[in-house]
Formats: sequence, C-alpha cells, structure tokens
Amino acid sequence: MTLRHKAFSAVFKAIALTRADRWGRGSAQGAGVILTLHHVRPASPAGFQPNRLLEITPEFLDLTLTLIRAQGYDIVSLDEAVARLTSNRQSRFFVALTFDDGYRDNLDHAWPVLAKHEAPWTLFVTPGFADRSARLWWLELEEAIRVLPRIALELPDGGFAARTETDAEKLHAFTTLYWRLRKQPEAILLAAISALAQQADVDSAALTERDCLPWETLRAVSGAPGVTIGAHTLSHPILAKHEAEIARGEIVESKARLEAELGIPIRHFAYPVGDPGSAGPREFKMAAKAGFASAVTTRPGHLFDAHARHLHALPRVSLNGHHQSEEAVRALLSGLPFLLWNRGRRVNVG
Repeated sequence: MTLRHKAFSAVFKAIALTRADRWGRGSAQGAGVILTLHHVRPASPAGFQPNRLLEITPEFLDLTLTLIRAQGYDIVSLDEAVARLTSNRQSRFFVALTFDDGYRDNLDHAWPVLAKHEAPWTLFVTPGFADRSARLWWLELEEAIRVLPRIALELPDGGFAARTETDAEKLHAFTTLYWRLRKQPEAILLAAISALAQQADVDSAALTERDCLPWETLRAVSGAPGVTIGAHTLSHPILAKHEAEIARGEIVESKARLEAELGIPIRHFAYPVGDPGSAGPREFKMAAKAGFASAVTTRPGHLFDAHARHLHALPRVSLNGHHQSEEAVRALLSGLPFLLWNRGRRVNVG
C-alpha cells in the first residue's frame, strides 16, 4: 500500500472514531457522488497483486450498496445525475455507479449484486478492448514481472534493473518501473512493457480476451434495463501525452464506433487514467465539443452545484481494493476525505 493509501486509511479510521461521517458531512457531501469501479471478482490468494487497487469483491460491492440504501440515498443513472446537477431543484443525495474498461467480471460478479439492489450503472467501454486491438499494458507489466526472476531494460533516461524473485521484490520493481514509465511518452511506455512481455512470453491479446467483454456480449448488454454504455476512447491512451489531433480522434471516434456497433446513443465519456496528468482543460473541451453530455475524471471529489458548469470535468470517488471496509465506505460517502485532499476546494478542474 502506497503512502497515499496509508494516509487515506488513517483518515477513514479517524472519521470513524470521531463519527465525523455523520456530523461533518453537511459541508463536504454536496449533491452527490460518482463512484469508480474496475474489476469486481472473488479475492485472489496471490501474494503479488500490484493492481489490486483496481478490484473489489462482490461482497464488498453488496456492503457498499446496502449502506447507500440504508442511508436513504438515491442510486441514479449518469443521465439522472447530470439532470439533477443542472436543475435548480433540491433533491436527496445521490450516488452514480461507473465501471471502466468493459471487463467480463462486471457481468459475471457485479451485475447480480447490482440487480439485487435495483441499482442502475454505467459501463465505460474501450472499443479496442472489445475487438482485442488495444493493450491492457498495466496487466502485461504485472504478468511479466510475475514470471521473470530478474528484469533489465534500457530506457531513454537510463537503465533499469531489479531482482524479482520474491513477492516483495516484484512489488517494489513494479511500483518503481510503473511510475518511471508513466513519466515517459506513451510510445516508450508501451515499447518497454512489450519488451518485458516478450521476455516473459506474455500474450497481450490473450490477456485482453481473458478479461474484456466481446462485441456480441456488449450488444446484448446495451439494451438491458438500468445499463448505460459510455465511451472510454478507442484504445485507452493517456490523452494528455498525445498531440491534439490524436487525442481528439480517440474521443470523437470512440463515440462513433460504439454508436455504430451497438445502435444506441452514447452520451457519457470517461478519460483513461483520468488524473490531472492524463486529462485536463484541453481534453475537457474536446469531450464537450464531441457532443457528450458529461465526461468523468478520476480526480477525487464529490459533486456540488458548481459542477453544473463543468460537466466534462466531473470528479469521481474510487471504490478501492485497498480499502474494503464499512468505515471506508462511510467516509467516502461523507465527502470529508476529499474536502481535505482538495484543500477545501469543491471544484478542481485546472
């Protein structure tokens, strides 16, 4: 667990001990919150799980939805969330549920829980994952390091070498290399991970086939009650690292491709990675011009009335695999951790 996650864990415990989630949420909670999820599946016993933050168990999802209902909050679609933000009417606090990338386990393990709670949800789909042309490069990196006892790479900013025999060594190598590559142009990131995957005999297309929904399933899901399909670019690039023409094409063409494949309007968009280094004002304007009703980031925060003027830079709150507890859910729903994280700012779009 990183220092950031340890800090959040400490905040969750402090909020639980002081019961601040009850008495302090009035100033921090806002109108609603959009939750970010990726994988939902049974827990794995594996010791090396560097991407564990991206997955929660079905039991934790059930606990989360039970708590939301018990608090008297509404669970709404993204269309309804936008409608509430842009109206002048007062309404109950609302929660919108969003799932990024289009994973098979969202149907196998999340959907039955969502149906039990009659909860609408949005699935943000990357067409390149559906047709197996895009890469889950963060999983390729995980699988390569899992296999290799040692890694060595030549990078433009110098060599990288590490022993990866134990789980602890593997996790250290993954974390160090991941963040080093994230600072590079995306072409360098992808080439470096391809080199490791080749050494480890990791099949990129097989990983995507294993984890991501195919078009035929997406077509069936897209017409189901309570399910909204949104766009998540064509190939899941870090948009801010690319020239404007490429970024614009990824945004615009993902909408067109999904509408052509699924035969439905695509109204909502999610920025890949979604932090300030991945999407900013340039990308927000592109999403608005592309005709999306909203676009969501991964900048942490709740929704306030002022977000009605920033519908293409909406914050979200991650249901994180490192924090699968009732105290974490109560703290997240209170909004207090994010008022602290954002230093009192309710809107963070810079």
